[in-house]
Amino acid sequence: MRRLFIFGLGYSAGVIAERFTAQGWEVISTGRHGTLGFDDEGTVRAALADAAAVLSSVPPGGEGLDPVLDRYGDALAGRWLGYLSSTGVYGDAGGAWVDESAPTGTGRRSARAECDAAWLARGARVFRLPGIYGPGRSPFDRLRAGQAHRIDLPEQVFSRVHVDDIASGVLAGITAPPGAYNLADDLPCPQNAVIEEAARLAGLPLPPLLPLDQAGLSPMARAFYAENRRVTNRKARRVLGWVPAYPTYREGLRAVLAAGG
Repeated sequence: MRRLFIFGLGYSAGVIAERFTAQGWEVISTGRHGTLGFDDEGTVRAALADAAAVLSSVPPGGEGLDPVLDRYGDALAGRWLGYLSSTGVYGDAGGAWVDESAPTGTGRRSARAECDAAWLARGARVFRLPGIYGPGRSPFDRLRAGQAHRIDLPEQVFSRVHVDDIASGVLAGITAPPGAYNLADDLPCPQNAVIEEAARLAGLPLPPLLPLDQAGLSPMARAFYAENRRVTNRKARRVLGWVPAYPTYREGLRAVLAAGG
């Protein structure tokens, strides 16, 4: 049985694990929902020795250091490597389209960009992800909790991806050459459009439209609005043969609602 070792079994990696398990893989993992402790070095190394593939979703540590490469990098040679990164490595593009050839490291995700580059140097398939949504993590949840926002920035656009499409992209990457791949849907758009569609589908009231300075956002949330870009998925379609099941937020939101979201 082929073994996939996942460092950091969180939201997206959990769905990836389910997809690989359904394809006959054995999955072993660290993380809060994982089977091993990250610091249980002897057991982790023993499991890595029998792994055909290794995927990391662990975020950067201090000063841009990657915790997985720092501790277990010497045990990864000769294996398929994957890394869940962020399209935030591209920084602000003023609303323009960006692909995998765009420069990285100029935006707020500088530490992530350093880890992204370190995994690429190891020959990994680096999956750059925009805003992630799906069951249990969607605009419906934020609307019901009173945490959804509509910000009066009509020219601000974002890309996003359904968690199931992340899983299918990583699975397709098993037979793909090393490199960076953007896994994003086909329709970058303002965040307000997504919130408005979710409210319409669920019959929930819309939050007020507010200027950024009056929305009471956390510093992290405000930083989200400091960057503006459209992310293309053409390379993933061409090289991975990946086609998103949810090409826009409209199909994705309907699927989340149908799943009980």
